[in-house]
Amino acid sequence: MKLVVKMGGTLLDADESRRRLAREVAAAVRAGHQIVVVHGGGRQMTRFLGQSGIESRFIDGLRVTTPEVIDAVLKVLAGSVNKQLTAAMIEAGAQAVGLSGVDGCLVEAELLRPELGQVGRPVRSNGGLLDCLVGAGYLPVVACVAGDRAGRIYNVNADQMAVACAGGFGAECLIFLTDVDGVLGQDKQPLPSLSLTESEDLIRRGLATGGMQAKLNAAGAALRGGIRQVVIAPGSAENGIERLLAGEALGTRLTP
Repeated sequence: MKLVVKMGGTLLDADESRRRLAREVAAAVRAGHQIVVVHGGGRQMTRFLGQSGIESRFIDGLRVTTPEVIDAVLKVLAGSVNKQLTAAMIEAGAQAVGLSGVDGCLVEAELLRPELGQVGRPVRSNGGLLDCLVGAGYLPVVACVAGDRAGRIYNVNADQMAVACAGGFGAECLIFLTDVDGVLGQDKQPLPSLSLTESEDLIRRGLATGGMQAKLNAAGAALRGGIRQVVIAPGSAENGIERLLAGEALGTRLTP
């Protein structure tokens, strides 16, 4: 199966969690699955900026990205977070290659909103690069940084980055590994499955807000773009990727 696995930065902050997830991905690759990993790193970014004396400002949940912040994005997201995860994948036995959307024009973006600074919206993905790497036995590990043909660099929401990579790669499934148990319903319990219509209804009724609303919006874009299923699952679950690929009801599965 061709799939994209998106890992939130919170899951990657602890060495133990990062190495466990790397082992699970490497095992799935050995089982014959074609995988691309996309990661965030918001927690690490906020910590680095604070240590550098730079205030983190957000508008509608998106980090305002000044030239100072984009420099930190490259150092943290495309630098330390990406290379630590790539190294963990290699330790687990995968031939991992760390890169960002800037490399090979993997993901091209355009300015999202001027008041956000250098925050981009993905507009196209070079799936041929991912196919080339995966076909040669490599595991792409992609940081959520994109570029354009004029040489500009953009900070991109990691969920949107994962959707762009999944579309370009022709993935059959997109897995969001998060720090929650799934999408919660009105009774605050995880919903095992959701249709696109039901997902939109949760947002409309105010039951899915903030980060979960953003994930559901990204999942909706993926489904409308031809991805057959999207899973929002807890990254803390032991052997979670193997269990998801075996069809276990872990987290929330979304289908068109």
